[in-house]
Amino acid sequence: MTNAIYAIFWLGILIILGDWRNWRRYYPTILFFMLGDFIYLYLMSDYYPMWRYVPSPGDREIGITNTHISFSIMILKYPATCLAYLSHFPQQGAIMKFIYYLGWMLIYIINEMIDLHYHLIKYYNGWNFGWSILFNAAMFLILKIHFHRPVFAWILSAVFIAFLWNTFDVPSSVFR
Repeated sequence: MTNAIYAIFWLGILIILGDWRNWRRYYPTILFFMLGDFIYLYLMSDYYPMWRYVPSPGDREIGITNTHISFSIMILKYPATCLAYLSHFPQQGAIMKFIYYLGWMLIYIINEMIDLHYHLIKYYNGWNFGWSILFNAAMFLILKIHFHRPVFAWILSAVFIAFLWNTFDVPSSVFR
């Protein structure tokens, strides 16, 4: 049930704010966003997770798992985010750009606060809400950079991943 509510919310964002008519412009960044989560899900989710989604009781009854929730996020939330965030990003004014960037961070932060309040997400291996805020800050910055300079965004992502990898002492056994 909760998963369906989130899906409706992000579908609404996509329809109302998303530049879905020009989706091809954003497609590489959407794939970049999804790939990052696929890599996390494949390498970390089962063996050394930083976070896992916890299905609500209603979702659990119908067999929804962490993987289902992650896939629904990739399929709906990430395209909606890219199509809305990137298409409305202010063209001028450093302050307006920063406020816009913070606004999108706030949306994701509130989403996670709701998840925490209702026990729909659980942290592991030293991850906490503060790390999620930092992750969101890096994520929205890198998404914007990827839209204009993909190679530079890949480099920044690799540096950020290496930082997180070392900070959380991720074991090499995740490479199976």
